[in-house]
Amino acid sequence: MGEKLFDQEFFAKLNNLAIAMNTRMTYGMGGGRKSNAKGTSVEFSDYREYIPGDDIRRIDWGAYGRLDKLYIKRFMEEKEGIFQIFIDTSASMDFGEPKKSRIACQLAGAIAYLVLNNLDRVYVSEMQEDSLSQGKGKAGKQAFQQIAKELEKIEFQGKTNLNQAIMARRFQGSGISIVISDFLDDKGIEEAVKYLRYKKQQVILIQVLARQEISIEGDGMVNLLDMETGEEVRLTLNRAAIEQYNRALQEMQDKLRLLARKYEMTYIQMIADEPLEKFLFDHVCNQGMIIQK
Repeated sequence: MGEKLFDQEFFAKLNNLAIAMNTRMTYGMGGGRKSNAKGTSVEFSDYREYIPGDDIRRIDWGAYGRLDKLYIKRFMEEKEGIFQIFIDTSASMDFGEPKKSRIACQLAGAIAYLVLNNLDRVYVSEMQEDSLSQGKGKAGKQAFQQIAKELEKIEFQGKTNLNQAIMARRFQGSGISIVISDFLDDKGIEEAVKYLRYKKQQVILIQVLARQEISIEGDGMVNLLDMETGEEVRLTLNRAAIEQYNRALQEMQDKLRLLARKYEMTYIQMIADEPLEKFLFDHVCNQGMIIQK
């Protein structure tokens, strides 16, 4: 894309946010997320009776004074959260003013930054055609600059089969999967959602649309370019055509909302000209994925 996606003012705002997850992690290296595995982190879980050979530093002497028995404190082992960010890189995303592609990359970068800042691990993958360009897992705050450079190089072209692309991803445990797309794929995304839920993923769909796609104006004959096929289409733009378009758009969004309820996932819509930090604070925070510190 060749443009800088973020500035220092935006980073300052991101630092006031933290990732919050509803799911417990079952896979990953030691990090900031809790799992059901017992370990030696600072958060208390429960007790068990002392067994010779246990670390005496973990004996609860208060419980011994009350019960005259030795008990060991057990803790929740800290695990890093595993986040998957899928970006739709089809040509239809390279539309609007500002372009959906730019906003999608900024959004992916912002989420990745928050994940890394919370000592979790993130994978950023590009979806195009039937395939997936799988990003390598990155952790640590220093990894963000590399992610930003990769996002700035993404080319948006061709079509994307969301189902096939996402189902090409292999998972090694539970986590959060975030799909960023305009979802202008006539094959839908239900198969991919079923796959992600089967793989124990908490799923978040973020639909990025251009203002021009939700507020069509004008009348008469217009030439429209199909961004994914490159073909020019000549249409008569009148009130009836606009109403038909709006109904189709509403039906698509209703399907995504129904899908979200069916599979217990989150669906959020973002308009490309909405300030990104406002979207993060006002919408994403309210979904329970990101909380203010």
